[in-house]
Amino acid sequence: MDTFLQDVRFALRTLAKNRGFTTIAIICLALGIGVNATIFSVVHGVLIKPFPYKDPERIVSLHETVPKLGDEENSVSYLNFRDWQEQNKSFVELAGVTGRSISFTEGDEPERVTGSTITWNLFPMLGVAPQIGRVFRPEEDSPGAPGAILIGDGVWTKRFNRDPTIVGRTISVNGLPHTVVGVMPRGFRFPENTDSWLPMTPLETRTPRGAKGLQVFGRLRPGVEVAQANREMEVIAARLAAQFPDENKGWSANVWPLRKEFIPPDVSLIIWTMMGAVSFVLLIACANVANLMLARASGRAREMAVRAAIGAGRGRIVRQLLTESVLIGLAAGAVGVPLTYIGVNLIDLGIPTADQIPYYITWTVDRSTLAYTLVASILTGIVFGLAPALQASRGNLAVTLREGGGRGGTEGVKRNRLRNTLVVTEVALSLILLVGASLFVRSFVNLQTASGGFDTAPLMTMRIYLPGTPYDSTSPKSLRVEDVMRRIEAIPGVQYAAASNELPLSGGGAGGRALIEGKPVTKGEEPYFRWTGVTAHWWKTMGVPIAAGRDLTEQEAADSSPVAVINRTMAKELWDKGDALQHRFRFAGDTAAPWITVVGIINDIKDNGVQQREPQPAAYIPFRYLAIRNTAIMVRVTGSPSRFMPAIRQAIRASDPSMPVFQVQTMEAARQIRYWQFKLFGWMFSAFGAVALFLAAVGVYGVISYGVSQRTQEIGVRVALGAQRRDVLRLVMGQGARLAGIGVAAGVVSGLGVTRVLQSQLFEVSPSDPLTYVSISVFLTGIAMIASWVPARRATSVDPLVALRAE
Repeated sequence: MDTFLQDVRFALRTLAKNRGFTTIAIICLALGIGVNATIFSVVHGVLIKPFPYKDPERIVSLHETVPKLGDEENSVSYLNFRDWQEQNKSFVELAGVTGRSISFTEGDEPERVTGSTITWNLFPMLGVAPQIGRVFRPEEDSPGAPGAILIGDGVWTKRFNRDPTIVGRTISVNGLPHTVVGVMPRGFRFPENTDSWLPMTPLETRTPRGAKGLQVFGRLRPGVEVAQANREMEVIAARLAAQFPDENKGWSANVWPLRKEFIPPDVSLIIWTMMGAVSFVLLIACANVANLMLARASGRAREMAVRAAIGAGRGRIVRQLLTESVLIGLAAGAVGVPLTYIGVNLIDLGIPTADQIPYYITWTVDRSTLAYTLVASILTGIVFGLAPALQASRGNLAVTLREGGGRGGTEGVKRNRLRNTLVVTEVALSLILLVGASLFVRSFVNLQTASGGFDTAPLMTMRIYLPGTPYDSTSPKSLRVEDVMRRIEAIPGVQYAAASNELPLSGGGAGGRALIEGKPVTKGEEPYFRWTGVTAHWWKTMGVPIAAGRDLTEQEAADSSPVAVINRTMAKELWDKGDALQHRFRFAGDTAAPWITVVGIINDIKDNGVQQREPQPAAYIPFRYLAIRNTAIMVRVTGSPSRFMPAIRQAIRASDPSMPVFQVQTMEAARQIRYWQFKLFGWMFSAFGAVALFLAAVGVYGVISYGVSQRTQEIGVRVALGAQRRDVLRLVMGQGARLAGIGVAAGVVSGLGVTRVLQSQLFEVSPSDPLTYVSISVFLTGIAMIASWVPARRATSVDPLVALRAE
């Protein structure tokens, strides 16, 4: 310990004496450690940290599947779920949840919040208890039970001002009385961003077996593994398919670990890719500081030789030098911590709203991040310090003492070779990062200019919710929506208004399988299509012309006429040569469903956002077929869409003041919010690339500058023999060009392999895009040449007399 403390004291004195070297080394490493710790906080928050439930590793999700179609992730029908509960032996509990809008209709202004219906046992299965009150009882989750509700902490705070007497109070929910039985803990919003919960059974008892809308979760019994539970669920699904062939033939079931359910593979891929990118940044920083250490070791060669001469062994010298490098790493880690806080806050600012990510995904600079920073700082000190320490301890004692400084000789050549290798590595890694940044930025630019199939500029969008028993049946919902459309279209400046169950570019709608008249198909293998219920003027509101056939008439749109407008993809995939006009289809699995006649065809619209790669077959039918309480409205106006909202709200309240209006935004805002992550990824990779570029430029400058200082005598001789200024510039910058060229070539080869993992995250740009690689290679080479020019210019001012006299 005494020897260790002696090494530390000596290292601190040495580093304090060489303030310039110490400052540059700490800055380079702090940048690398800071970005690493920032992304580690994301990795830990998303991929490592346990979910906030009791024994989360024992919780799984269950799905219905269609094995013949490779469909592995479907929602579950309520009646199948009840049979699963009764027949399984692998689970302690099975519980269900499904999304449902909840509207608080008491007071002056109705308010809609994101809600869910749940089985009474869901929260006990998760091991989560309310902060006040209780969870649902079994009798409250039964047919005909009085209304009960669990509210979230956000609703309790915003709507009820954290009233401590809220439990037991009766409030109006969706136009009906409900008793508040509890308030869930702060931050809890299961399954993703839910604000309040209702019992499931009173609302789902009439749901047919073929309707699939539940998320199902289960807790495995002790000793039961996922694979074993999966096999049992396949057996149960086969039994139900034999028992209810009309609804279940061709369907099976599977079981997934909870992390696979909550964190999709593409999310894991991009996060690990970012972690790999910042690891490159840290490697570049380590290479940079290792180069500085090697340059400094040349100046300390005589010191190391004297130490060896008076008895210091090689291990003792290596330990002393590693102590210095680890202290630099720890100092860099201390500087990197505030950089980490800044980085995490910047990531938060890059996310448009909190609801864009599930509540269980959080990242912060916590103890895990600080522990990672400490370990990274120590390991970094060892990584960048080991090679220079070994080089410094390997010198020839007699030669070093005789030459007085260690210039030239075999050891100098080896050091230069290692320094050049490190710079080539820096350039190669920087190119990979810059290429990744360029690909993401280009994807974002492409998304900004991409069309969803229609002009978004003149459109205002919103949703309304139709609460209470007056809207239990289809006809009142449809009539109310038609009345709202008429009132909105009467507003001066409004051209058209239309409603549907989904909003273009925002997802939604319904999906099903189609039977095509005259084309027999095996049950369970019917083609899939999306369908949307729309009111009159839908296409006029969007500004999309009918490509073939005709539009729905106002009378057809107002009733349940069996007609539809379909997109080109559905026409091509479901009918030979796309000849779909006046042909008929109907919904598979519903023998009572009418045959629907195709009266029009439109060009494809990207219903799920402009980043949607392949269009899906889609049909648009009269609104009454899918009249729902949560209805989307789209309004086409002249001028700025936002300025019409006060008048639109007034028109809606005049129709029914109990209807809340929510998700109000222009269509252009709705378009952009669908690809916010591309902007965030582009910004982050650009930041990584900028740091890497700075470090690489410093590395090239350091190597060339050191080379000039080592070749002062040679340059003086050349000048004395008649070398011109341009000859010296060519000599010095040629070295920088060679290093940059080798590094760029290595980076291109490596990048072509590495960037392929990003392919699924790119939009209309190839991971091997030639323009990207060429432009980045030229840019990086130019930066390297600029970094080389500064010491090269200094070399041209060498006085040959001074240079020769120095030796």
